[in-house]
Amino acid sequence: MIRLPYRPPFTTGPMARAIAAHAVPGLEVAHHGAEHTRVVHAPGGPAVVRVVLDAAPGVVSCDVRAADPDDVPHVVGMVRGWLDLDADPAEVAAAFGADPVLAPLVAARPGLRILGSVDGFETAALAILGQQVSLAAARTFAGRLVAAFGTPAPEGMTAFPEPADLAAAGPEAIRAAVGVTGARARSLHGFAEAAAAGLDLGPGADRAATRSALLALPGIGPWTADYVALRALGDRDAFPSGDLVLRRALGGVTARGAALMAEAWRPWRAYAAIHLWTREVFS
Repeated sequence: MIRLPYRPPFTTGPMARAIAAHAVPGLEVAHHGAEHTRVVHAPGGPAVVRVVLDAAPGVVSCDVRAADPDDVPHVVGMVRGWLDLDADPAEVAAAFGADPVLAPLVAARPGLRILGSVDGFETAALAILGQQVSLAAARTFAGRLVAAFGTPAPEGMTAFPEPADLAAAGPEAIRAAVGVTGARARSLHGFAEAAAAGLDLGPGADRAATRSALLALPGIGPWTADYVALRALGDRDAFPSGDLVLRRALGGVTARGAALMAEAWRPWRAYAAIHLWTREVFS
C-alpha cells in the first residue's frame, strides 16, 4: 500500500459516504466503511485503485494495480486530486471562521474535503445522466452506460467509456442501452463528440473556455457547468447556485439569492457548497 499524506484535520466520513452513494456498478465497489475500489484510465490501460480514507492519522492508503508500473505515479496524482489531499484546511477554516452560516459547519466537520474527479469526462457525463433524476436512478443509468460501452478492466471490472466510443455509438444506441430519454441521449452524445474533439475537462483547463463550450452544448445548463468546474476542473470558487439542495440548505432561496449569499464566501465557494451539501445529504 502507498501512504498518501495530507494536512490534518480531515473528517473522512462524509466523503466516504458521498463516494459510496455515487458508486457506479461495474466501475466501482464501495466496501464497508472508508474503503473504496474503482477503475481509472491510465496511459498503459485501465488500472484498479483501492483507497482507505481512514487508514491512519494524516494518511490515506492507496493500492494501485496498473498494467504498466510506470503508470503508478500518474494514478497516485489522480487519487490525490480526487480526494483533495493537497488542501490546506486551516486556510479554509480561517476564511469561514466568523461566518454565521459556515462557521458551525466547519467546526462540526473540520478539514472537510471536496470530492474531485479522476476523469473529467466521466464526471461530466455522469452529471448529464443525473440531471432531474434521483441519485439511485442516475447510478442505474450510469451502470448501464458502463456495461454497454465501457472496456474490460482487471479483476472483472469495467472502465468508463472513452469519449470516442460514445461519440461513435450515436444517440439512438445510447438511448436504447441506457434507458434515458431521446433528449438526454442526444445531450450525452453531443458532449461525447465535443470531448472526443478535444474539449479540455481536466484541472489545467481554461475554466472560462470550458464553461462556455459546455453551455453551448444541447441539454447542458449552468448547474452542470458549475458542477463540472467544482469537481473536475478544480475550481475552488465554483458554486452551483441553482442546485436544489444548496438552495434548501440556505433557507429555500432562489438561485439568484444563493449566488448573492455566496459572494461572501469567495474565493472558497466550492468548500462552502461541500459543507452545505454534506449537512443536507451526507452528514
